[in-house]
Amino acid sequence: MPTVVVTGASQGIGRAVAEGFARECAAREAPVRLALLARSKDKLETVAEACRAAGAGGAASFPCDVTDDDAVFRAAEAVEERWGPPDGVVSNAGRFEPGTLSETSPEQFRRQVSVNLTSAFVVTKAFLPAMTQRGSGHLFYVASIAARTAYAGGAAYGAAKAGLANLAGVAREETKSEGVRVTTVFPGATRTPSWDGTDRPDERFMPPADVAEALIGAWRLSGRSVVEEVVLRPQAGDI
Repeated sequence: MPTVVVTGASQGIGRAVAEGFARECAAREAPVRLALLARSKDKLETVAEACRAAGAGGAASFPCDVTDDDAVFRAAEAVEERWGPPDGVVSNAGRFEPGTLSETSPEQFRRQVSVNLTSAFVVTKAFLPAMTQRGSGHLFYVASIAARTAYAGGAAYGAAKAGLANLAGVAREETKSEGVRVTTVFPGATRTPSWDGTDRPDERFMPPADVAEALIGAWRLSGRSVVEEVVLRPQAGDI
């Protein structure tokens, strides 16, 4: 039974990915075990229960602040002790703080880089060795359309996500001979809690479930193929 790790699993795209894997694998009679990482234990438990109800072969919470290096490595040890090396790792944890260059403080910039980029590097460092030793696995990096198209007001977020996309590219080059696949997902505006308070209608955003479906579609392929990049935008265009 495969094991998939999802960071930022308590809400938004992360929750949709976890629940999507549970439903998909149950429908194909190939249940998956889900290791859910985020800071909120209560929210993680809610997602884990939903995943089990949807047919996951197992779903467990591993409360963890991904900006805490030691906590990430402890979580990786706990996951591998319970279920062995993961078959998939979805680096999805992120934080969106809009701001122009003049408005963004150095502290805000560093915080965005820490959550959106450095955490994915640490998560990769923690889980990848066991995957390469086994000779198989799939790394997913949830970037953003902001990594490809610069926009005013995205000084820190866009820079961090662009760095994440490059990190994913490096991971692809360094692991393709080790049997590990790497997929980078570039979602446009998605209706997650990051957009709470907006006056734009929900219809203008992509639902998180659509992003999850695209990611899981890349997972479905045989080990002989890899979807390197997935780009999604709202039908009416960027916001």
